[in-house]
Amino acid sequence: MRPTPRKALAASALTLAALAAVSLPATPAAATPERTVSVASGTAPAAAVAPDGITSTGVAAAGTAVAPARATAADACTPAQVITNAGFESGVSPWTQSSTSVITSRTGQSAHGGTAFAWLDGVGGTHTDTLSQSVTIPAGCSAAGLTFWLHIDTAETTSSTAYDKLTAKIGTTTLATYSNLDKNTGYVQKSFDVSAFAGQTVSLSFTGTEDSSLQSSFVLDDLALNTSGGTTPPADSTRTPAAPSYTVSLTSNTAGTVWTGHESATFTNASSTALGEVYLRLWDNYHGTCTSMPIAVSNVTGGTAGALSVGCTALQVTLASPLAQGQSATIGFDLGITVPSGADRFGYDGAFSFIGNALPLLAVKDGAGWHLDPYTNNGESFYSLAADFKVTLDHPTTLLVPATGASVDTAGGSGRTVTTATATKVRDFAWAAGPFSKISGTSTAGTPINVYSVTGISSANAQSMLTTAKTAVDAHSSRFGAYPYGELDAVIDNSFWFGGMEYPGFVLDLVSTTALTHEIGHQWFYGIVGDDEYNSPWLDESFTDYATDLALGKTGTSCWSSVSWASSAEKITNSMAYWDTHSSRYSTVVYGYGKCALHDLRRLLGDTAMAKLLKDYATSHWYGVSTTAEFKAAAQAATTTDLTSFWTTHRIEG
Repeated sequence: MRPTPRKALAASALTLAALAAVSLPATPAAATPERTVSVASGTAPAAAVAPDGITSTGVAAAGTAVAPARATAADACTPAQVITNAGFESGVSPWTQSSTSVITSRTGQSAHGGTAFAWLDGVGGTHTDTLSQSVTIPAGCSAAGLTFWLHIDTAETTSSTAYDKLTAKIGTTTLATYSNLDKNTGYVQKSFDVSAFAGQTVSLSFTGTEDSSLQSSFVLDDLALNTSGGTTPPADSTRTPAAPSYTVSLTSNTAGTVWTGHESATFTNASSTALGEVYLRLWDNYHGTCTSMPIAVSNVTGGTAGALSVGCTALQVTLASPLAQGQSATIGFDLGITVPSGADRFGYDGAFSFIGNALPLLAVKDGAGWHLDPYTNNGESFYSLAADFKVTLDHPTTLLVPATGASVDTAGGSGRTVTTATATKVRDFAWAAGPFSKISGTSTAGTPINVYSVTGISSANAQSMLTTAKTAVDAHSSRFGAYPYGELDAVIDNSFWFGGMEYPGFVLDLVSTTALTHEIGHQWFYGIVGDDEYNSPWLDESFTDYATDLALGKTGTSCWSSVSWASSAEKITNSMAYWDTHSSRYSTVVYGYGKCALHDLRRLLGDTAMAKLLKDYATSHWYGVSTTAEFKAAAQAATTTDLTSFWTTHRIEG
């Protein structure tokens, strides 16, 4: 993805525009604490204090206890969401509440998701409500982010006095205090970095207090405490289920916004440990609620469906019998997809539907366990192994359907067309549907390229994007290896809020030379050379922005003179669990500082050695999975200079 200003423009358009070429300082300038919660009443939210003593969400209130230092145990960290019953849909346990009316589904307030919520206060007289749960943040987890959704309504009319208050705490540390002055018409998400509590079991608590008159209601829902980091998954045969193959047949409604049909997945257990279950990632359920899911799976065969988890984006399927190493199985299920409104990677913009991340995919189990990370809208959560797809899409003839892979159209029923797309060794499958304008061409090296434009994109802009795509695919191919996916489809819509989004052989973009060159670069870094995008986003975004610079003739000579790290916890290699609680810094560090680190590595190794390193690295990881540790080892092997201080200075860990 290449973020636009709504997510803070990436790299070259960001902090690096007019800087002088200097080495990155080993000791950055004084850190500026990032405040992720603003309290309208003027009560500054205290933050969980990072190990270096720098607050990461605000200024500690007077008398607030400082969090103990983070545990230093070198335990492996399995990414997890550690709050139980975080959406209150499973009753009360294990929450402790001050009265039976706190966790409720009664009328007067509504849930953010599902039907239940926690309603503190709202009495209109002197009153206190409490809600708490003991949580354990595993040792070895370098990132822990707490989020919750909060709605406040009040009968108070003052604009200056905080009569009624809600305090959020972890352990004895006050995270924030809200009041009647923070009233809002809907839910607002609050975020905190609580990484300092790794290795501890602490109480997560909320206390609401009202004065003698006029009610204030503090309504909580859909909490999450996501932990990750600490280890890099080993690059070995334990990644499983391996060699997945998907067969999909779907039929759309007239508008192309609803698709129904069947999907099957065949896979092999690559691990020496028996495989008794698999998980399907239903990523686009993030865009709905657990009671109104845009991705519906039913009638599972080849196994038994379990409960949905991780915000209804993960479905466990217990296999009919465990698979020994080398054994294969197939599961199947009926599938329904309802595309929501919005010019998004999964959404429709008028007559045009964009259908990314909609097909359920097998989660990966590796040396760190099952990867069941939450969806992030700030970047990507996706981690999948290279797979084969055969996807049949039955749709009205009035709709063109660009898609991953090579497509063939045949006549269907009356007024309908059947598009059959096949793709090999890809990590996902995406498509679009609408009355697009289409132009086509072939790059100098022979890659067929199709540009599909929505209404309002001029023919000149469409032609410009075709020219850009032809140039970009050949530039990246010359540096990292020939583009292997046959044709490439680019869908252009200037309403995309996210700038651009990558899928194998299929990209969504604004009219932007930089964005399109970037998204096509992702065909190599994420597509061909895979990575765990949630836990190691730099391995695709930093590398792709570096590749974009090279394709556009930029040498990174403007890097670093205005570098400013927000805290000692900020690393180029941090996971999305960290960046989701520091979203304003994500682009600056991962795109900007990340690509500049690679430019610095090029200057250290020399242009020829760096070019050889990256091409050889891509070749050795072709259709595989990259890790930070493997890249560091490959870079070290390319030079006699000890790179230890380089990684430390550039905050590249793993």
